[in-house]
Amino acid sequence: MLSKPFDHRQTDSFTVGTPFALDHLGGVSMEANTLARIQFAFTITYHYLFPMFTMGLMPIIVIFKTLAIKTGDERWNETARFWGKILGITFLFGVVTGIPMEFQFGTNWAVFSKFAGGVIGQTLAMEGTFAFFLESAFIGLFLFGEKRLGQKLHWLTAVLLFIGTWLSGWFIVATNAWMQHPVGYQTMPDGSVQLTSFWSLVLNEWAIYQYLHNMGGAVVVGSFCVSALGAFYILSKKKAEYGKMFLKVGVIVGCISSIWMLFPSGDLQGRMIAKHQPVTLAAMEGLFDTTEGAPLVLIGQPDMEKQRLDNAVHIPNMLSFITYQRWDAKVKGLNEFPKEDHPTNVPMLYYSFHIMVGLGTIFILTMIVAAFWLWRGKLFDANWLLWILMLSFPFPFIANTVGWAVAELGRQPWLVYGLMRTEHGHSPLVSSGNILFTLLGFGGMYTIISLLYIFLMLRRIEYGAEELGANVAVEEVA
Repeated sequence: MLSKPFDHRQTDSFTVGTPFALDHLGGVSMEANTLARIQFAFTITYHYLFPMFTMGLMPIIVIFKTLAIKTGDERWNETARFWGKILGITFLFGVVTGIPMEFQFGTNWAVFSKFAGGVIGQTLAMEGTFAFFLESAFIGLFLFGEKRLGQKLHWLTAVLLFIGTWLSGWFIVATNAWMQHPVGYQTMPDGSVQLTSFWSLVLNEWAIYQYLHNMGGAVVVGSFCVSALGAFYILSKKKAEYGKMFLKVGVIVGCISSIWMLFPSGDLQGRMIAKHQPVTLAAMEGLFDTTEGAPLVLIGQPDMEKQRLDNAVHIPNMLSFITYQRWDAKVKGLNEFPKEDHPTNVPMLYYSFHIMVGLGTIFILTMIVAAFWLWRGKLFDANWLLWILMLSFPFPFIANTVGWAVAELGRQPWLVYGLMRTEHGHSPLVSSGNILFTLLGFGGMYTIISLLYIFLMLRRIEYGAEELGANVAVEEVA
């Protein structure tokens, strides 16, 4: 049961000086609020590119280490070391870019932090613990402790690093899930919320399904990157033997994870949205009117003025079946909900969702074809398919990014769904000029960081290729 939506005008404990209702601040407040949203969206989108990659790469590294122990083939150890160094560089950039994002809770979103800090502070603190202590410790052991630890303990280190990385992801998802579907809280006399059940927070239904979908998406990213580099080594005839090893694991993992994103994780996520945020589902599908036997839209353009979907290509009754397992089930349209509760940018939400689904479909088809060619023993000679795999690696990053855009745009106009609107959450004394200045600063800083990361990755790919096979050659000579 949701409480009455929070309004900062209810209590002086959320004000500084005089009350800061939106109508008192005029256009300046609205501009600052918009810029604060843009700044946070920019910093978190950029930051997530790095943990997305590390979380997706980590289970593949564990597979490499497992194959090394089971087969006794030193080449699998070398692949684990190779990708471990890429993981280490990416992890470092993830830490650097995550710090400015965290500070924004206290600078740009102080009212929200005051309101919800008693709840989300729990998960954010635990994420920080796992990210900076567990992950940092084990990534150091994995990168530099192999000779002292031995192969079995080194494998265990990889497993613990994997667990730490994915636990960090869990607490971040749990934080976001509470904002999407708040549970386990009580409202205090000053209007803020406090946690009443830690287990309700971390085992939130929304968190479970969102986590399954999110981590599956990360693995898709990792598998496509491993496959792309493997295809590159084969096509360039540089370390083709190791390129084949990359491809074998990358394609198999990519095929499984891509299908996973459709079913069961995507299916479960869709049902959950229909249950808890039906207005979001309607906007995602461009469903303006409540419909029995609602179609699944493949292509179309939402017309907000006429409240319709133009040039629609759809599958009859499929949305009803997917959502409620009945072909004639009623699916609520946007007309069922007050206009002030509609997502604030329906077209962007609609297009983001369909880009995500479209790319996900392409990933499934690509990896199924690649897996079939691998099974037939013809993948390494199919240059056309190798080129597709090599050039495809940026698109899972795009798909994951627009997927998070769907989640965040779908929650609007709420900062905490049903409890606090976004317009009430930003810091009233931070001007639009201050936010714009720091936004431009972040843009410049992240441009430099991007160039540095690309440079380091290219060096690692070049010099890492020279390292591959070096230990095997030494052993053969010995």
